[in-house]
Amino acid sequence: MVTSIALDTKPPIGYLPLMPILDAQKKHPMIMPDGTVVTQVVHLNQVIDHPRIEVGDFTYYGGLETHQDYAALIAPYLFPLSPEKLVIGKFCQIAHGVRFVTSSANHNMNGFTTYPFSNFIMTPDMSGEDIKKLFEIEGQKGDTKIGNDVWLGMDAVVMPGVTIGNGAIISARAVVTRDVEPWTIIGGNPANPIKKRFSDDVIAALEEIGWWDWPVEVIEANIDLISSKDIDELKRISANL
Repeated sequence: MVTSIALDTKPPIGYLPLMPILDAQKKHPMIMPDGTVVTQVVHLNQVIDHPRIEVGDFTYYGGLETHQDYAALIAPYLFPLSPEKLVIGKFCQIAHGVRFVTSSANHNMNGFTTYPFSNFIMTPDMSGEDIKKLFEIEGQKGDTKIGNDVWLGMDAVVMPGVTIGNGAIISARAVVTRDVEPWTIIGGNPANPIKKRFSDDVIAALEEIGWWDWPVEVIEANIDLISSKDIDELKRISANL
């Protein structure tokens, strides 16, 4: 348990004792100065209740309109009986039109036809296990995993079984077909690495620090630092937790 909030020798950068701004329980975390709630921006784990989707705190979807079913919006082929999961970390930023095409979207390519006969032969007397067996396909890609502090740009598509590392940036309309290294910018169709965001030493330090797992009051007290490029100060704060 953190008791000092890293106040060891000086007030933390960006200390805001009278104005807490981070609230993981808010459905709509963006509120304008005049009190207007921006309803197009939602904390996903406050609006998704799906047995195959896990979303960390403060990860938001920012769209151009509001929606009734955000699980179906971002992962339209992930069903309650799907064998795979979609796992998204904390503090991710998901733009309008982003889609996760999970493994259950795949058609069987092991025979002559790819036609999904199984979709059309379900009957009321079938059990959940019976239905699961219908959709078992050899070579399924498995879970889709998104790290922490990942930014997915407008209309990006993440294909089945992809893992995206912490701090990655996915360009608008990128089609991500393979794993993405942490702290890497990628873009294109199919998406390819554009560059690493930081040096290898800084990336290793950021992975070790894992600021997204700090207590929320420590994060809030150090927003300016987390938003800066002062890795030495970030290490100092981390070492005092």
